[in-house]
Amino acid sequence: EEKLLDLVSDLVEKYEDDHYPIPDVAPNEILKYLMEERNLKQKDLLSIFGSSGIASEVINGKRSISKAQAKKLAEYFKVSVELFI
Repeated sequence: EEKLLDLVSDLVEKYEDDHYPIPDVAPNEILKYLMEERNLKQKDLLSIFGSSGIASEVINGKRSISKAQAKKLAEYFKVSVELFI
């Protein structure tokens, strides 16, 4: 039964990878999506970024998200930190 479960799991994973691939998305695009879904504005994230200028640069992809910011964003949105790295 265990071998059968492993086989089925592998087949399902391969099928999903072939038919429903997850595209690579830039961290700032994920951030924009999460903000839009929660009706958040740039000013709502000032506690994470420290200034509106930095928040604007990050959201618009002109500046990368630092590890510290990624951790704070993950905690704020209750998602994995890997989404922002």
